Amino acid sequence: MISSSDFNDLIVSSFPFKLTEKQRDCAKKLSCFIFDNSKDLLFVLKGYAGTGKTTMIGSILMNLSKTHMKSILLAPTGRAAKLMSLYSNHKSYTIHKYIYSPKIETDGKISFILSKNNNKNTLFIVDEASMISNSNYKSFKFGTGTLLDDLMKFVYSGTGCKLLLVGDTAQLPPINLTISPALDIENLEEYTKNIKEIELDEVVRQEKSSEILHNATKIRKLIDEGIFNKLKLKFSGINDIIKLEDRFEIMDAINNSYLKQGKEETMIIVRSNKRANLYNREIRDKILFNDNELSKGDFLMILRNNYFWLKPETEAGFIANGDIIEVLEIINFKDLYGFRFAEALIRLIDYPNIKPFEALLMLDTIMIETPSLSNKSANELYSEVSKDYNHISGYKKFLAIKQNKYLNALQVKFSYAITCHKSQGGQWKNIFIEQPYLPEGLNKEYFRWFYTAITRAKEKLFLVGFRDEFFD
Repeated sequence: MISSSDFNDLIVSSFPFKLTEKQRDCAKKLSCFIFDNSKDLLFVLKGYAGTGKTTMIGSILMNLSKTHMKSILLAPTGRAAKLMSLYSNHKSYTIHKYIYSPKIETDGKISFILSKNNNKNTLFIVDEASMISNSNYKSFKFGTGTLLDDLMKFVYSGTGCKLLLVGDTAQLPPINLTISPALDIENLEEYTKNIKEIELDEVVRQEKSSEILHNATKIRKLIDEGIFNKLKLKFSGINDIIKLEDRFEIMDAINNSYLKQGKEETMIIVRSNKRANLYNREIRDKILFNDNELSKGDFLMILRNNYFWLKPETEAGFIANGDIIEVLEIINFKDLYGFRFAEALIRLIDYPNIKPFEALLMLDTIMIETPSLSNKSANELYSEVSKDYNHISGYKKFLAIKQNKYLNALQVKFSYAITCHKSQGGQWKNIFIEQPYLPEGLNKEYFRWFYTAITRAKEKLFLVGFRDEFFD
């Protein structure tokens, strides 16, 4: 059996570049953490974009088989899990899929209860931890309704298991929160764990030429320093950032990105659902030359969790809010119950192993400016559907209604342009960011929004409508 020191040497030798002092310290601390047999160990690895977090995790996984520990890789979303698998060359899962098991309730609903952790001596590595909430949602179908609580309970119920949380505190926190609780040490201390932490804050030498990372680092430091009254971006015009202002120039750049990188690797990030709708309409009309309400090849984003169309034992387990689907075939359109539906053959973009399947899509949600169908409209649909079951009484009627496919139709929007919250956990080769209207001027919220948005770009960043005052 190798020692902690030996493992540290393996991590260092696995790095594709010379480590910074902070990275060396990180490798040493993580080696000690892995070999420490104390109970309730928790490590928090925070870091700026481009500081080597993913490379560090990859090096650990490359050599972990030489130790007494196994590994399980988790992420909050399907897209984040997919990216984690790509950079680590190891299978990863969504947190929900791994720690919860489906249960059929007496009313016919599916809920998900916390599974038993049968793993021993296992290091659970959770990427994009900034997205994990500790808020309790009463309507939530998973465990206690508090994801961070359930994750902690699950991991530490296993024998010799420990948790490594990885993320960036400058990214947007979960909705309705001002901090990312899974990366906040003060919040984590409430779980009475033995916490170790480190934050990587130096962009690695090989990536310093990237203006995307240069600007991300500048914004990150301004957030840390609490300076929000100025924003001066580096822009040379010859690197990986492109400025766009003219409407036709913008449309041409998006079209070229679709042709060269594909729709799967192109994303437009805007501030509101209203702006997303406008871009989606323009893209379908002016670039895709598609004036149909829905067509084969359209990309759509799921607006609400859906447990009806996928079996719980599948890789995804359910269709999650934020998942992106592609329409492969439209079978028919139906107007029913006062709403408009499309029956279609679809595929889940981030789950290539799940075969295409037929599902019902609700078209009324495609252009709404709210996150999903309103409670009023949902109640109206339920009321209309229930009339078809008046020949059944009592509890059997309730169960039958709940299994109605129209009531369970997927709520969707076009996904060529999305809000920043919806983009979290994902990365695309080309990112387009529209300068939002800032009635309150520059502030911390905007800086975190912009930082999160630009760090979604893997290759090219297109800044749309940014005035000269934002550049050096």
